[in-house]
Amino acid sequence: MNKTIRRASVFCLLLVLALLVRATWVQFYEGQALADNKNNRRNALKQYAHPLGDIVVGGRAVTDSKKTSGGTDLAYQRSYKDGKLYSAVTGFSSQVYGQTQLEGIYQGILDGTDPRLKNPLDAITGEATKPGDVVTTIDPGVQKAAYDALGGKKGAAVAIDPKTGKVLGLVSTPSFDPSTISGSDAASGKAWLALSQDKDNPTLNRAIKQALPPGSTFKLVVAAAALEDGLYSSVDVKTSSPNPYRLPGTSTDLRNESASAPCENATIRTALQYSCNNVFGKMAVDLGQDKVRAMAEKFGFNNDKQDMPVRASKSVYPSGMDNAQTGLSGIGQFDVTATPLQMAMVSATIANGGQQAAPHMVSQVTDADGNAIQSFKDGDDKRIMSTSTASQLRSAMETVVSQGTGTNAQISGATVGGKTGTAQHGANNSESPYAWFTSYAKSGSTGKEVAVAVVVEQSNAARSEVSGNGLAAPIAKAMMEAAIKG
Repeated sequence: MNKTIRRASVFCLLLVLALLVRATWVQFYEGQALADNKNNRRNALKQYAHPLGDIVVGGRAVTDSKKTSGGTDLAYQRSYKDGKLYSAVTGFSSQVYGQTQLEGIYQGILDGTDPRLKNPLDAITGEATKPGDVVTTIDPGVQKAAYDALGGKKGAAVAIDPKTGKVLGLVSTPSFDPSTISGSDAASGKAWLALSQDKDNPTLNRAIKQALPPGSTFKLVVAAAALEDGLYSSVDVKTSSPNPYRLPGTSTDLRNESASAPCENATIRTALQYSCNNVFGKMAVDLGQDKVRAMAEKFGFNNDKQDMPVRASKSVYPSGMDNAQTGLSGIGQFDVTATPLQMAMVSATIANGGQQAAPHMVSQVTDADGNAIQSFKDGDDKRIMSTSTASQLRSAMETVVSQGTGTNAQISGATVGGKTGTAQHGANNSESPYAWFTSYAKSGSTGKEVAVAVVVEQSNAARSEVSGNGLAAPIAKAMMEAAIKG
């Protein structure tokens, strides 16, 4: 064999060896990554080869699967029953745009690929594992009451069982029907484009994914801090609160919505009843930002891992403020932000005697036969404040509803406590304010309880008519009635 042929043979052998090494590397080391790659068409073919499992509300599936019409090799696509009503709970499952919310978190359960669903018989027969279901804690009556009451307004509402932490209602408006974007056809693409270009952002879950200034609803946190710290021993002790209150180091006075309100040196009860800015601005400065922040963080502020099981956006109580900024934080302004979920947690904690039950909206994950493969226990309580402080705050909140700024939340035959809030929006408060209401209710006959929070970002009301009592309290009332009266 001459030298040229020998060299060519060695070179070809090296190429074959390199090919074998690369094939081995891809098969054994990169195989799983390639199999899991989102661009791997085989995954979509497998996922949509059969009907998906369901998300269940009140014993009824609010999801479904339907045969895909022509033009695609994917056999089934996701469909939704009352899609707009439950989109903030379910999220969406799309052949093109992926999955969100419960659809995303429990994708493996719903498409049958979760290892917990597999059994030995499947391995022997080679049959695909049947998908499981996700059972939620949502009460369909509360959900519908919130959705109907929000109507055409832009906003969100959350309802929680104070004792168990079960999320009974979770609504964000404007909403959308996830069925319209679940396929891979031209209609789904057109619907996705319309949603993407909608300035009101219907796919944003405002109940848990958007934190806004909470306004005067945050005064409950400041009051809790003052009572726990001993700055004031009771909600009926007069405070040291000049009216108006000049923010330290500035020429800016904190004034009140009503000039005639008895806010000078008012008690915490009176200050909550009339929502006195001077009292809580001064109170926050007297406590100092560290003590207010400590109480806020006990409630859940500054927690970036609030999972229920969908991860909520962080509610913020800032640091590094001067005294004037601390005063503004005391009335839920400056850089304080909260999600409706967070403010519902505040009321739920007060209603539950100072104990906070971890909020959750899934009770069980089951296999195809309805057997639980994962259950989420109620409770998981932690103490946020003393029972005495919680009792005093409930008494003051009930005054707010019975004869203060929250009278639109009154319910016959029930004990209701609440707090209104109107938060500034835009530079120099140039845009329509946010209207807030957070509250709890307990039925006098059945003992059923619920805590809620509502925010209305935008409505058709005139600016002068925007208030927590006028816009948000009626929505909260509808939800509370549905929860405690059924």
